[in-house]
Amino acid sequence: MTVLEHLIADMPKAELHLHIEGSLEPELMFALAQRNKVTIPFASVEDVRAAYSFSRLQDFLDIYYAGADVLRTEEDFRDLALAYFDRAAADNVVHAEIFFDPQAHTDRGIPFSVVAEGLLAGMKDAEAKHGLTSRLILCFLRHLDEDAAFATLAAAEPWLDRIEGVGLDSSEMGHPPAKFANVFARAGEMGLRRVAHAGEEGPPAYVHEALDLLKVDRLDHGNRSLEDQALVTRLARESMTLTVCPLSNLKLCVIDDMRAHPIPTMLRQGLRATINSDDPAYFGGYVNDNYRALATAGLVDADDLILLARNSFLGSFLDDAAVATHLAALDAAAHHYQPSR
Repeated sequence: MTVLEHLIADMPKAELHLHIEGSLEPELMFALAQRNKVTIPFASVEDVRAAYSFSRLQDFLDIYYAGADVLRTEEDFRDLALAYFDRAAADNVVHAEIFFDPQAHTDRGIPFSVVAEGLLAGMKDAEAKHGLTSRLILCFLRHLDEDAAFATLAAAEPWLDRIEGVGLDSSEMGHPPAKFANVFARAGEMGLRRVAHAGEEGPPAYVHEALDLLKVDRLDHGNRSLEDQALVTRLARESMTLTVCPLSNLKLCVIDDMRAHPIPTMLRQGLRATINSDDPAYFGGYVNDNYRALATAGLVDADDLILLARNSFLGSFLDDAAVATHLAALDAAAHHYQPSR
């Protein structure tokens, strides 16, 4: 292992952009299909992996929703969550704030309670097993209408003491953040944190809407913000966290080469960028794979890696005491890689 690879492995870190349904590995997909007697459109694990070739976000979403159909019971959602947390713990992730898409399940007849209770059980198991803390973020599917989002928020009410916030994901183009301004306002009134995918495929205008209309506490992706210098200045001034996903960007053709990834520009311009895995089962890697991809491409040095990990805690929804504890552990781990300090 190189020095940077050792640093990546040793650093404690948080993950802030992870779709739990997107961590469904082909092996688990097949096991759940067999357990639940669900027919899936693939003959083997190899067939599934061969299908993971995408030219745009929608290509990915089509297979993502097909895979989610094997999730039927609380046990399934618990197993899905714990499988992710096992992988995350191996990458020295000590805190994760995970997205889930209840509409992808309730629209096919799975009760909200099954989804929520299963995921919460997996989160509890992960904390007992690994000491890994986590938070749950309910995402609205933006290709559906706002009435459906309001219905989902209403269905979530019995669990809102255990749900940290709301988010916005799925097909970005043609579905601007403004479409969900009212439901986000209601979520804010209910004390929920607010995050949204914006500026992945959509234009900088979508980022402005996420900030001004949805009042987001954190911005998911945000790559195309760099096309608007005034927006970049604002994001830096407001210390707005961006949850950036390098391997996802490459797999979905947001960039055509990892060496062209905008992370160095983001850091240079003072943006609070973080590194995350997005949908790791589909995009070829968990969080450390994303850090390593940047290092292998020559885009980051040790100081950059430590800053990215630091940003992951600063951008989390943990309280100040927990953040301080994690930052102290990060400083201790990083000390050996910064001999000049």
